[in-house]
Amino acid sequence: MATASKGAKAKAGGVRFAPSQPAEGAHGHVRFDEKLHDSVVMVTQEKDGSFLVKVGFLKILHKYEITFVLPPVQRLGKDVCAIPLPNLNLKVVSVAPVSEGYSVKCEYTAHKEGVLKEEMMLASETDDGACVRVVVQARVMDRHHGTPMLLDGVRCIGAELEYDSEQSDWHGFD
Repeated sequence: MATASKGAKAKAGGVRFAPSQPAEGAHGHVRFDEKLHDSVVMVTQEKDGSFLVKVGFLKILHKYEITFVLPPVQRLGKDVCAIPLPNLNLKVVSVAPVSEGYSVKCEYTAHKEGVLKEEMMLASETDDGACVRVVVQARVMDRHHGTPMLLDGVRCIGAELEYDSEQSDWHGFD
């Protein structure tokens, strides 16, 4: 009995809400922080000058086309290409100059569950030493957790046909 009353007292502590008075000029509308972009691929520059590209939730054993814009990097200039890296899961398809910087299109295969980071290197075609590291980060779900809502700039282009034997062996009704 003593524990039940303690639990009741802890719950009775409750949560207090501030009086609901709309902020000046808010007129009851919900406002979000300008930095909150829930539906787009997020590109942020790290302290070391590299870029982190967050592409959101993806489904395991699916292949995606990911397009994002990197801001201009002075040392790279306009003509930029991808340095070929031995990466089976991330392949750069194209890099093109745009007014906001560089439009990068790549293909990504979600090969295992969890938070995955894959790396690409972009280099200047005119300055031999100039390059920048770009890390693509994805949260990969297993196939039992439904279909993720993809961010703008992410498009599913296929699924790998790799299933457990219990799923691939179909047994009819007797």
